Amino acid sequence: MIAALAALAAIAAPGPPSPPLPPSPAAAASPVISAALTDATVQVKSDFRGARIVLYGAVFDAAARPSDVVILVRGPEQPVRLSRKQQVAGLWLNSRPVVFRGAPGFYRAASNRPLGDIATFGTLRRLGAGIDHLTINAPAEQRVETRYGVKDVVVSRLGGDYFVWRRAVVRLKEKAGLYHEDDGGVRFVDRGLFRAEIALPTGAPTGVYRVDILLFQNGRAVSRRTRTLTVEKVGIERALYVWAHQGPWSYGLAAMAFALGAGWAASTAFRRE
Repeated sequence: MIAALAALAAIAAPGPPSPPLPPSPAAAASPVISAALTDATVQVKSDFRGARIVLYGAVFDAAARPSDVVILVRGPEQPVRLSRKQQVAGLWLNSRPVVFRGAPGFYRAASNRPLGDIATFGTLRRLGAGIDHLTINAPAEQRVETRYGVKDVVVSRLGGDYFVWRRAVVRLKEKAGLYHEDDGGVRFVDRGLFRAEIALPTGAPTGVYRVDILLFQNGRAVSRRTRTLTVEKVGIERALYVWAHQGPWSYGLAAMAFALGAGWAASTAFRRE
């Protein structure tokens, strides 16, 4: 009897805690996206005719869930000069020019399928994914600037007119090939591996570009990577560009002197003939 009670006590007594079971790899690993650009710097010379930058990436997801990839490329901000047609005394004339600030000089949105099928309107708007959702900020105040003797109105607080000017900016940028949205610009070349191209037109502005690579699952952005792309002028083009922006008056006088000298040399050569 005593032996039986001792056996029961041994069974009921708490033993050392057992170690917890390790989580399964599918539950422990969250999806991650990674990507890299083939070229991080684009050099602009006198013979520049545009460039194509290839982006390679991979999706790491142990659960192999359906995924979508969205790539957003935004260039440096670039002011846009606009004017409206208005009727004056029966004639249609251009209004005072407006300098619309806050618009990126370059924008690309590429995805493996239409953005509207990947995420909701609110999610796309919050992320600025797509031309319709692109954030274009105006300055904080309205003021008048004088440049080279011409007064330009810097626009802000436009109310309903903001959307009119915004549509005009987008239309001009699309016509110049600087804004583009491609719902087939990202291609999966293998399981988890994808590829995309960033086409830079001839008129692409110089500066630092931001490249955002987003991974979507079930309509949510679950992973994000950011890369930078630099477009810069080199050689004599860069020297002239810096001179024109840092010393516009001396650059203008030098250009005028060069033009006068070229005209005088041409007239002298023709006079001799």
